[in-house]
Amino acid sequence: MPTLAMALLKGAASGPEVVEYLTRIDATLAPFGGRYLVHGGPIERVEGDWSGDPVIIAFPDRASARGWYDSPAYRAIRPLRTGTITGDVIFVDTVPEDHRATDILAAAGHPPGGGA
Repeated sequence: MPTLAMALLKGAASGPEVVEYLTRIDATLAPFGGRYLVHGGPIERVEGDWSGDPVIIAFPDRASARGWYDSPAYRAIRPLRTGTITGDVIFVDTVPEDHRATDILAAAGHPPGGGA
């Protein structure tokens, strides 16, 4: 199942550390099949208090995402980002194409049809 590395980054300054990080990160993604789906850009807030720059990177699976994050190449450049930019980072698995909202009910032990 594909896995997404998602971040909401705040205070994205464009100092020399960030420039170096951006120059080097693509090479760390390639061995793990990582590719950008979202990399900042304008957002349209429709609910809640969302602030920051979203980043979403797709990986073939959770092992690839974890392998990238823990790799020596990424560990070497991570402080360039974390020293100047704050934010939250998560991994989340995607769902199959035929997924329906009610699928989570069955996974939580609720019977079909909404009964308790």
